[in-house]
Amino acid sequence: MIEQKEYARRRKQLMRIVGDEAICIVPAAPERVRNNDSHYPYRQDSDFHYLTGFGEPEAVLALIPGREHGEQILFCRERDPEREAWDGARAGAEGAVADYGMDDAFPIGDIDDILPGMIEGRTRVYYHFGRDVEFDTKLIGWVNRAREAVRRGVRAPHEFVALGHVLHDLRLYKTRSELRVMRRAAKIAADAHARAMRTVCAGMNEHEIEAELLHAFRKQGAVPSYEPIVAGGANGCVLHYRANNAPLKDGDLLLIDAGAEVDCYASDITRTFPINGKFSAAQRALYDIVLAAQRAAIAEVRPGRPFIAYHDAAVRVITAGLIKLGLLKGSVQKNIEEGAYRRFYMHKTGHWLGLDVHDVGDYRIDGEYRELEPGMVVTVEPGIYIAPDAKGVDAKWRGIGIRIEDDVVVTRGEPEILTSSVPNDPDEIEALMAEARA
Repeated sequence: MIEQKEYARRRKQLMRIVGDEAICIVPAAPERVRNNDSHYPYRQDSDFHYLTGFGEPEAVLALIPGREHGEQILFCRERDPEREAWDGARAGAEGAVADYGMDDAFPIGDIDDILPGMIEGRTRVYYHFGRDVEFDTKLIGWVNRAREAVRRGVRAPHEFVALGHVLHDLRLYKTRSELRVMRRAAKIAADAHARAMRTVCAGMNEHEIEAELLHAFRKQGAVPSYEPIVAGGANGCVLHYRANNAPLKDGDLLLIDAGAEVDCYASDITRTFPINGKFSAAQRALYDIVLAAQRAAIAEVRPGRPFIAYHDAAVRVITAGLIKLGLLKGSVQKNIEEGAYRRFYMHKTGHWLGLDVHDVGDYRIDGEYRELEPGMVVTVEPGIYIAPDAKGVDAKWRGIGIRIEDDVVVTRGEPEILTSSVPNDPDEIEALMAEARA
């Protein structure tokens, strides 16, 4: 768990950046109706969580630097014994102050009367426009009411600023507390992948393996950080495969892309392994290329290296490997320049990781890829995908999809691989699977 003093530090850091003439307004995520009066499981907005650790819907954070009567204000639901009997306990205004470190708190039902007055005297509003049209409209109305006070000599906002421009750069650098949570999320996901390796056998269905993953997550208090991909055989060539409802066949590979979320922090792992516990020669040849590409990429996850460097390293290894197997022809450089490798490797090698699986933060600054720095966390996930109907390709390669993904922290020295407790070495995978079958 992340302590409340860290959330308070984040709020103060943001207020220092935006300055005394600004106000930051951050709404909680709305509840989403699944059907009729049933809702999807609630998941807090990542930015709101980053600044508060407050897990309830129907809440709005207002940060007002330099305000005499309190800088950190939370509007939230009131305590209501009748509703709490149905939906669970609420913090209420008292809890927002006592338990979440706010300077003051007000009922969310009073926001229309109170917030416009807080906006008065501010020249800039920091906010995420475009996420919630209904809230956008409310905010514009509050700002317009504040502008009516100009006649009384009160300043009013004349500028809207994208909150993500400053907040998301803060989120990019993980603290020790955040990394502790991410290590736990990674370990839970790694255990789930190992469970799948031990459990799988021909004749099962993809959804049975998905159930094993979900069981492992929930047993340890986590939830999926995204919809798991459980793709047997040629389904592994579908990058965002979703059906998870096909039989698993002897001789095929199983590609699993699944991560766990703990306290809103994500892990993201992909493993590919043989359903019968033994790689075929063709599967092993392609797998070895992907693993070599991942190792070359991870070696580039170091301070001072541009973000794109680890993708470029993976591309070079994959291209050379595909040429060696006869799947590409010509020189490595020519295939890279012409993008020929994209027929079999069509995505980038990774992304930021944190409160979001594809976490926030600019990849480029002034048109150039930003340099990696300590505290950043990335995924490293090269792959090779040979469609079952690929033309001009030997039949032994068709329908093989392989991806290997790990979560890696940029440190001052060697990269830290958060997800190393589940094997990706093919010999270790086969040994784990053989032990489970013994």
